[in-house]
Amino acid sequence: MSNFIAVTRMIKIEHSVFALPFAYIGAFLGAGGRPGLGKLFVLTVAVVAMRSYAMTYNRLADLQYDRLNPRTKNRPLVTGEISTAQAKRFCIGAALIFVVACAFLNSLCFFLSPIPLAVSAFYSYAKRFTWLCHFILGSVLGMAPLAGWLGMDPSTLAPQAALLFFGVTFWVAGFDILYSCQDVEFDQEHGLHSIPARFGLKSALFLSSFCHVNTCVFFLLAGLGTGLNWIYYVVWALVSGVLAYEHRLVSADDLSRVNLAFFTLNGFVAIALFVGVLLALFV
Repeated sequence: MSNFIAVTRMIKIEHSVFALPFAYIGAFLGAGGRPGLGKLFVLTVAVVAMRSYAMTYNRLADLQYDRLNPRTKNRPLVTGEISTAQAKRFCIGAALIFVVACAFLNSLCFFLSPIPLAVSAFYSYAKRFTWLCHFILGSVLGMAPLAGWLGMDPSTLAPQAALLFFGVTFWVAGFDILYSCQDVEFDQEHGLHSIPARFGLKSALFLSSFCHVNTCVFFLLAGLGTGLNWIYYVVWALVSGVLAYEHRLVSADDLSRVNLAFFTLNGFVAIALFVGVLLALFV
């Protein structure tokens, strides 16, 4: 039981709230309203397996740095609660479950399944050579609505799915920039690349805000493009307000509320937007 809890801590299972709602948004839009419980279940397995693989791969790749960073010294791989051998087996198992789940969705998802696996693995090393790492991470989660859409019916894939991809990509990049502000000194000391380490905290906060402005624009265009009704735009306005409030919580002189801005508010954003799409489709 303790090992299971350690695994959930390692992969931060609660962070599935970032990807799952957008995968469901893609599923409901791709299915024209009713994707079916069976396909939603398989999609859920695929998304959770993909996140588990990506997080474990990232923890293994970053282990040498996590051992040195005071902020990450209690992670299970660092403390020894989970061995590297166990983590590698779990990572491989999660990747296999993801591929099998994709095969159950349809043949196209199966053939495309290596792409998110490869991109998420690539992200784990991106911080070693580019400050664009935040956008690479964003693109990994940006695939969630595309996956949901393709998983239901590839023939219905429309340009609006690309709008959701870019909306999620900028959204994730924006809050990842905020989160990485905590490690600016560590990153600079160890030659790691991030927007805060490269451009400084004030510029990083500005670029994070710029990313979330783009997020709001793309989510608005996605709603317009899919013909969602007024309920979606009410929720969109609420989500836009929450993102604006998120940036009022954090300043270059006070990073104490980064975790609130990172997890709580962004978890609300994902869930609220999904609820907005559901209400717009069925009310």
